Amino acid sequence: AVTTFDLREPMPVSKQKQVTAFPPNFVHALDSTHMLLTAIECSQREIDFTAVHDSYWTHACDVDDMNFILRECFVQLHSQDVLFDLQRQFKNQYPIKANEFEDPPIIGDLDIELVRESTYFFN
Repeated sequence: AVTTFDLREPMPVSKQKQVTAFPPNFVHALDSTHMLLTAIECSQREIDFTAVHDSYWTHACDVDDMNFILRECFVQLHSQDVLFDLQRQFKNQYPIKANEFEDPPIIGDLDIELVRESTYFFN
């Protein structure tokens, strides 16, 4: 079956679908940001890098270097308070609703630096 829409006509927005779709899409955006940071760093070090979704490849001789880069970029990204930054962006973009945005959860005591030592972080 083929469905067509007239883009000049307003389309209904499902609030429930918007609410349930946002969290996994935000996590996917963080994952893709990590991939982009990794790709940029590999390029700067002249390491070949290929990826499809969350599968990353390089030449066997560069795997150790890529594993190091993966961890460094992950720590760099997740050392920031991304949820607080997201909330700040929402409040700036939607000031009329700013007081409706709940505070993000309090950051726990996970030491993100331990990712650098993790054997099974990414493989």
